[in-house]
Amino acid sequence: MSEPVEKTQKQLEREAAKKAKKAEEAAKKAAKAAAKEKQEADKGQITVQCVQNPPVGLEPCPGTRDFYPDEMRFRNWLFGHFKEVANITGFQEYDAPVLEHQELYKRKAGEEITAQMYAFLDKSDPPREVTLRPEMTPSLARMVLAAGQSNNLPLKWFSIPQCWRYENTTRGRKREHYQWNMDIIGCKGITAEVELLYTVTQFFKRIGVTSEHVGVKVNSRKVLGSVLEQFGVPAENFAPVCVVVDKLDKIGAAEVKKQLVEDLSVPGETADKILKCLECKTVDDLAALCGSSSAEINELKELFTLAEDYGFADYLIFDASVVRGLAYYTGVVFECFDRRGELRAICGGGRYDKLLSLYGAKTEVPACGFGFGDCVILELLKDLNLMPDISKRVDFVVAAYNPSMQGKAMAAAAKIRTGGATVDLLLEPKKKVAAAFEYADRAGADYMVFVAPDEWAKNVVRVKDLRAGSKDSSKQIDVPVDKLSEIKAFLASSDGGGSGVVWCPDGKGLGTHVSK
Repeated sequence: MSEPVEKTQKQLEREAAKKAKKAEEAAKKAAKAAAKEKQEADKGQITVQCVQNPPVGLEPCPGTRDFYPDEMRFRNWLFGHFKEVANITGFQEYDAPVLEHQELYKRKAGEEITAQMYAFLDKSDPPREVTLRPEMTPSLARMVLAAGQSNNLPLKWFSIPQCWRYENTTRGRKREHYQWNMDIIGCKGITAEVELLYTVTQFFKRIGVTSEHVGVKVNSRKVLGSVLEQFGVPAENFAPVCVVVDKLDKIGAAEVKKQLVEDLSVPGETADKILKCLECKTVDDLAALCGSSSAEINELKELFTLAEDYGFADYLIFDASVVRGLAYYTGVVFECFDRRGELRAICGGGRYDKLLSLYGAKTEVPACGFGFGDCVILELLKDLNLMPDISKRVDFVVAAYNPSMQGKAMAAAAKIRTGGATVDLLLEPKKKVAAAFEYADRAGADYMVFVAPDEWAKNVVRVKDLRAGSKDSSKQIDVPVDKLSEIKAFLASSDGGGSGVVWCPDGKGLGTHVSK
């Protein structure tokens, strides 16, 4: 073992300076926190502070997330768009338990998903092998089979499940995530895939993500299957070959060839031909390499033609290397990507006609679908500066003048809410009016309603327009108590004491203001 090198005087001085600076910053931070604590105490506000070493961990489990109100507003906004696109395209929502049978996912095709499950034995006797669901499609297949002939095919179903996989976390990848799933069961034609691709691109358009920002790579496993058949690869090796080929971007062509040859006994020359197919840039190039214009090739061409008719062809590109890693895909597959190349796949899906047969269907049931996670799209919107304005908003804050008026303030809040407005009731009257305004500002309120003895005796409450500024006393109006349930209409028909501002309901329980 080598002797430790003695530090020079200069190094010691630099270290001492760093420590002193760190201590100074810590002292400033502590002083600032103490000053803030005193300020809050002077205002009579309750604060939350934690000891330096709490008895329990305060961070969520690795790879998982807490959703504070700010994050929850974004999640609701995102899910809202998922649901609206699904609704306008005629899909019905469903759900299933997050706890599933392990056997649903053990398809024995070398998939990573089986090694990533949060799997365990439950407490039944004998114990059952269960898991937190890593994906939703097998649950959908189980439900469709359970319903049997009562299904009115084709089914167009969607869900937004939380999924769990124990994998390495990176940007846009967690161990838990929510996933918008859209599936069509019972349609053989390529029109089903086109409909799904339409919904994906419509979602992007709604949130301002253009075809310059993202693209959708499209390919067909049927084409790859016919190529493998020509090259003499056994049919039972089709799914395992797809699982290996799907790793091309991650591990490179040399390693893909190595795994095909060593793990799947594919001849080296055949592996080279497979890799050559994956380099094709157009459907015609692939057709030329295959030596014919097969039914599979024609199906791909039809997909691109229909996408042109449907108005979203600008998002699509052909990519022969896209095969998707799940073993159950049988036909067209697709994957949405960030054109800058900075993020992992945004969504992916394809056709899986044999999955229901694997779970007990007597005959093959045509099916296709996609999964669209909530993590990568968040990163994309941040990068593109397309994050929505989802600051906290409420129509009214109702404040009592003093504790004796709290009951009257509650009555006023209840009346206003019956008219469809959102109301935040100040639960404890503030000692100073300025503190009530601070609360209303933090709440994102448009109006403050003061419930005070003098006004209440006259059967009115004072409503102040906060968007006009808290110090402008002209922007206020006395509203009769019996009109509180109609306060939106009352404010819309009044000039608010000469404020020049009117209430414009937006139909969602929120209001905006416009000048007259």
